[in-house]
Amino acid sequence: MTALFKYDENNKIQRWIRSILIVIASLTIFVAIWWFLSLTLNFNTVPTPGETFDALISFIQNGDPETGRSAWDYLESSLSTFVKGFLLAAIVAVPFGLLLGFVKPLRELASPMIEVLRPIAPIAWAPIFIYTPALSYAWGPALVVFMGIFFPVLTNTMFGVTRIDSGWIDASKTLGANSTQIFTKVVFPASVPYILNGIKVGLGVGWMCIVAAELYAPPLGGIGFFLTTCATNGQWPSVYAGLIIIAILGLLTTGLAEQISKRVSKRMGME
Repeated sequence: MTALFKYDENNKIQRWIRSILIVIASLTIFVAIWWFLSLTLNFNTVPTPGETFDALISFIQNGDPETGRSAWDYLESSLSTFVKGFLLAAIVAVPFGLLLGFVKPLRELASPMIEVLRPIAPIAWAPIFIYTPALSYAWGPALVVFMGIFFPVLTNTMFGVTRIDSGWIDASKTLGANSTQIFTKVVFPASVPYILNGIKVGLGVGWMCIVAAELYAPPLGGIGFFLTTCATNGQWPSVYAGLIIIAILGLLTTGLAEQISKRVSKRMGME
């Protein structure tokens, strides 16, 4: 009888059930701690989970009563800024990372500059990008997102290139491949799992940046603007409801990137 309940690591159904139970247990503990703190702390800035859930449902169904805008209007604004920053980061960071990883002298030349800029928090760039007249609200917040995503993608791409087995490159040269062929047929394909991992990390950082960037750019009217107006008016359940929306969007995007990364890595024999 006990053998029926023995956990088998290779059983997909048991693994799936175990994962679901862990998620449920973790979220239950989180909500319990949240509920306890909201009742014990003398801060009106910490609503109960029930109050937050009601505010979330009201926001989704009725929108923002202060501005009359729907929840989708706020989401559309934030998503538009996020997508622009993400695409720009991917377009720049991936080729740049591949090049620096493949050409050692360039990597040695660029590494000091990268190490100087990388520790700077992306939010620190917000006043510069947003208040620069040539950028303003049109591209300023998107560039803040760009800075948040750029370095994780760049460094992971460079690392992926440098991790390639030198035997693969030597074998390609032996077979008569030139530098372009080695780069396109060996270096890039082998670096894809690392690139996807960098994108996964960058997406999480990007969602941290988008809301903070919108605090500097109220005309964009995204989720960051919604959080600011609600906090200013003391509508704390709505503030927490907005945080939940951001968390869900972040989980969806990073989760999708993680699944794609796992499938690609498995297909390429790296898992």
